[in-house]
Amino acid sequence: MTDRAVDERRLFRQDYAEHRAAEGRESLDARTLPYVTSGPLARQWSVRARSWEAFDRRVLRPARRRADARAAGPLRVIDLGAGNAWLAHRAAIAGAEAVALDVRGDQVDGLGASPPGSAVERVVASFEAIPVSDGEFDVVVFNAALHYAEDLVAALREARRVARVAARIVILDSPFYRSADHGEAMVREKRRNAERQFGNRAATLLALSFVEYLTPQRLADASRGLRLGPWRRRRVRYPLWYELRGALAFVRRERTPSRFDLWESVAT
Repeated sequence: MTDRAVDERRLFRQDYAEHRAAEGRESLDARTLPYVTSGPLARQWSVRARSWEAFDRRVLRPARRRADARAAGPLRVIDLGAGNAWLAHRAAIAGAEAVALDVRGDQVDGLGASPPGSAVERVVASFEAIPVSDGEFDVVVFNAALHYAEDLVAALREARRVARVAARIVILDSPFYRSADHGEAMVREKRRNAERQFGNRAATLLALSFVEYLTPQRLADASRGLRLGPWRRRRVRYPLWYELRGALAFVRRERTPSRFDLWESVAT
């Protein structure tokens, strides 16, 4: 990586942390997330809470039962793009050995803001170059993070590398669209509104070439040859206002909104 690229990523982390602080995320308690009952971020977290509950019910608990039946040690989970490690913390409380990985170690909502005294192991690194041995984990979860990949194939390859055979690879809370046209419309809108949304941080926050969004086809193409089973979408029941966004966008002739849901593949 060139010196310029290193500087761009350092500046991105710095400005992104400042932007997140301005949004009020520094006040969130990782021990209580994803449950936020008041304030400007409550609505957003009401969606993420549903994603967490689906992940816990459909992935984490079955994986824990498989680990118990295997009797070869505790369930191991790695939380990629962990932020303040709230998901890894919840997995650890439930009995898993959990690792939280993020490129940010700051105390806004990076790893520096993770719950004090938590049993979670914290690693400051990119999920496109995970500093972990092969085949370590039963569950590998991209936690509202995969759309920040600069190289989707590399991110998925690393996820598969650190997963055991039959491990679950999961994508939570990344924007999915049916077609790339819909995703590109979102990217154009984001860039048009960047100065209003990000202020003088806009140039830095747009400097890196992130994936930004996923489609089923894009995900399937990037997974080809990586020893991953077919990706399965598990629809999550989100709050009514979220579920009605598509219909409202159609009536208002606005761009098609994304969905989150839970996407799961099995390491083969």
